[in-house]
Amino acid sequence: MSAPRVVVVHRTTELDELVARHGTRGQAEFFLAGRGRDLGEVQARHDRTVTALARVSRSIPLDWRRATVERRELERFLFGPDDIVVVVGQDGLVANVAKYLDAQPVVGVDPLPGVNAGVLVTRAPDEVSGLLPAVADGRADVVARTMVEATTDD
Repeated sequence: MSAPRVVVVHRTTELDELVARHGTRGQAEFFLAGRGRDLGEVQARHDRTVTALARVSRSIPLDWRRATVERRELERFLFGPDDIVVVVGQDGLVANVAKYLDAQPVVGVDPLPGVNAGVLVTRAPDEVSGLLPAVADGRADVVARTMVEATTDD
């Protein structure tokens, strides 16, 4: 049996999106100031998210395979049947990822504890290292979640 593959899924931070949209950090700061917001709080969330991603990455055993997927790449990414999926973000990202999965285990990691009030991202970044071997061996407690599909007639 080959080493498990851990797929880390995340989304671009607000700071990265602002800089991509406005060209420079200074322009992003000007944009935010015009809306009564401070770049400092956006930077703080960005830093915490980057730190969480780094901690999750360090938690993956060195001999395991790994992949990283940004949210906008999900529809083109092929998840394997034995993948362990670690979602670093908010509940909505977990629900978005679930559309592309077929019973693979998902570990929801909250990069901003105390900010996100999620029920699907219940783990702190530092908990991942102890959890991954248990998930791979089938020893981890699993909470089954059901996806719902709704359609309208209009």
